[in-house]
Amino acid sequence: MAGTSNAPHPTQPHLEPAPTGHPAYTETLPCTPESAPAARRLIRHVLGAWALDGLADDACLVAGEMVANACRHTRSPVIRVSVTRLDGTTVEIAVTDRSRVLPARKPAAPDALDGRGLLLVDAVAARWGADPQRWGKRVWAEVRAA
Repeated sequence: MAGTSNAPHPTQPHLEPAPTGHPAYTETLPCTPESAPAARRLIRHVLGAWALDGLADDACLVAGEMVANACRHTRSPVIRVSVTRLDGTTVEIAVTDRSRVLPARKPAAPDALDGRGLLLVDAVAARWGADPQRWGKRVWAEVRAA
């Protein structure tokens, strides 16, 4: 057929109102390390749409660490990444999975190659936390403009 392509179409984020009434973009991704770049693309796309490009590097770092933690510590088949605009200078990045085990900062050995994800999130985010859900948990972090 002329004009058709078998090439896969990139997924577009899903825009939906957040429970707070703030705009939010969400995307459901496989719970694999390969989903971190997709989460970062979502963050950059959303922040560009909101003219908050200055938050992108910090927000992408936070999202990447939270996705990595979810993939490392849960057996969920999928995770849900969301970006919510809280006000003109603050966004919330959240990763939801089906594990009820809450994240905990643990000291990493000086020569360890991993184990510093939550320390990075703590250093970059204005605040962060985890909300237990009946079916899993939602880990979130707020990133603000300076």
